Amino acid sequence: MAKHILDRFKLQARSALVTGAGQDIGEALSQALAQAGANVAVVDINFDNAKRVASSLTGLGTHVIAVQCDVRDKHSINEMIGEVTTAFETLEIAFNNAGINRNSSAEETPAEEWDETFAVNLRGVFFCCQADAQVMLKKGYGKIINTASMSSVIVPHPQKQAVYNTSKGGLVNLTRSLAAEWGDRGVRVNCIAPRILRTKLITESPVLAPLVDRWMQDIPLGRLCELDELTGAAIYLASECLTT
Repeated sequence: MAKHILDRFKLQARSALVTGAGQDIGEALSQALAQAGANVAVVDINFDNAKRVASSLTGLGTHVIAVQCDVRDKHSINEMIGEVTTAFETLEIAFNNAGINRNSSAEETPAEEWDETFAVNLRGVFFCCQADAQVMLKKGYGKIINTASMSSVIVPHPQKQAVYNTSKGGLVNLTRSLAAEWGDRGVRVNCIAPRILRTKLITESPVLAPLVDRWMQDIPLGRLCELDELTGAAIYLASECLTT
């Protein structure tokens, strides 16, 4: 008999990690995973933020750890995976969420900004996926979910972010490529592509906060997306509801 639909969303005893989990989207994803019953590694370059989020999840009854990782550094990624698998014995769900956005006009973007953005948003995600898969492929099971952006398919305006848009477009095609390569070996690779979310990175940014009213004119609902509107889709991709 097939599992009850609500049981298929439960993640009891599953082991998960979230990069960029020290705030905003990553924090919301970590909370949703813990609420669904998963053991969660809260991973962030800022260890204080990772520990704060991990501490906030301890009351949910799952095993939660904080791990520091700089996704620009392949060695740091491998060490992080080692910490996670030591703590949880395995890894079954990975949200590669860490990302950055530096806003500058294309004609003035320095090479350093291009390199930094791609080091985090694309190179870092690839090597996180690689490290995730090296554990998951041995088990023949795993769910990898990358955080892309609506900027991967449209060009939001009036902000100037050609480098960010390009990195997220590359991330979507990377996700497709890995899904095709690993799917028949039990590892599902997907991405979520949020539209503009109400996060501190938006509301506290001197560059982006003044644009909120302008964006509202292009959004039929007349409001920004809330974090808890994203987490349901994320848990679906991590759950037993997704088998193909």
